[in-house]
Amino acid sequence: MKKVLSLVLAMLMLVTVVTVFAACGQTGNAVKVIDIKLTEEEYAFAVQKGDSELLASLNAFMDKIEQNGQFAEIINKYFGDGTPTPVTSASEMKTDGSQLIVATNAAFEPFEYKSGENYLGIDMEIMALFAADLGKELYINNMEFDAVCLAVSAQGGEYEDENGNMVPVSGGICDVAAAGLTVSEKRREILDFSDSYYDASQMLIVAADDTTFDACETAADVEAILNGLTAETKVGVQNGTTGKLYCEGDADWEFDGFAFETVGYTNGALAVQDILNGGVKYVVIDEGPAKAIVAKVNAAN
Repeated sequence: MKKVLSLVLAMLMLVTVVTVFAACGQTGNAVKVIDIKLTEEEYAFAVQKGDSELLASLNAFMDKIEQNGQFAEIINKYFGDGTPTPVTSASEMKTDGSQLIVATNAAFEPFEYKSGENYLGIDMEIMALFAADLGKELYINNMEFDAVCLAVSAQGGEYEDENGNMVPVSGGICDVAAAGLTVSEKRREILDFSDSYYDASQMLIVAADDTTFDACETAADVEAILNGLTAETKVGVQNGTTGKLYCEGDADWEFDGFAFETVGYTNGALAVQDILNGGVKYVVIDEGPAKAIVAKVNAAN
């Protein structure tokens, strides 16, 4: 299925990417994406480890919507010329098995985000269809990204928030993690992943008038510049994401990390806004959200 998505995106993202990057060259734009993939990742949904029944149902459903064209239709809504369909969550969470309870962080456009009380995004539309396929009501549990995996896992746990406080998360309160989730061996210790549905990568966002990376052609070129930065330079990331691991270093991912100061935010949009505020010099975030955030920020400037 992932190969099919790659072909779909190659066609559907062309217009979007051209439009966004054409805009980045216009007067008044605030930020731009350095269009070089720094990593190679895969997104997938996740269920509690050992929940083979739900995992089998999810994989079968994903295969079905790829075959019947619904998956391509959803992709077209966010990377093509289609119109997103708002998704409504049940008002209360029930634990009687009548609901599909989905853990997400709705600040990761175009995969999950909010408009008023409604949810939008690739993951949200897929989960709405999956709940209907199971004959269940959909309940979306919107939480900090760091809590998503813990809320689906059996044991739960705790994470450190941006103020340094440890926040406990009850385990097993959600059925599926749908949050633009990168597959990793560390996450596999507590979750079982579905078949991947999206090829992802980290990208760099800089101020529109910053020419530091303009001559770069490869990830190695970008990283050579990043390796030359000191702790005096601040780089923003979204907490709990692969971008944070990429910047700080992670043995499991074989990320060496960098000497600059990594600053965590609850979502990528806040990090990018802080480029304009002078709080950080650059931002590292996933490609899809990077381009969506840049387009919105530039439209507002």
